[in-house]
Amino acid sequence: MYKFSMTSQERLATCHPALQQICNEVIQVYDITVLEGYRDKERQNYYFKTGASKLRYPQSRHNSEPSLAVDIAPWPINWTDINRFYFMAGHVFMAAHKLGVRITWGGDWDGDKSFKDNKFNDLPHFEYRGEL
Repeated sequence: MYKFSMTSQERLATCHPALQQICNEVIQVYDITVLEGYRDKERQNYYFKTGASKLRYPQSRHNSEPSLAVDIAPWPINWTDINRFYFMAGHVFMAAHKLGVRITWGGDWDGDKSFKDNKFNDLPHFEYRGEL
């Protein structure tokens, strides 16, 4: 069984409880790290200016407290191996389904299970969308 580092735990603690539950389910079977939960104005606008985000503060779901978005990555991180992000997303969706939580993923924004129509890939990004 895997476990979160203290840094991942601190970042995850800034997220909505449902996102915390999902990530805590995933870490039991697949090693992930939490990159980010809540983002303040300075950080969000920096990501917007560098093209890492399409949204200015306070439009991102990362900008609420608790954060309605979490960015996670398979551990150890290898940014060039995107297949691991798709594999991780499968674990995240299974955990969300088990917990009865609706989520959106930055690898399939419209949720149609087709990845080819995505105009902005944000593979680490998951958003809380409510209970099923």
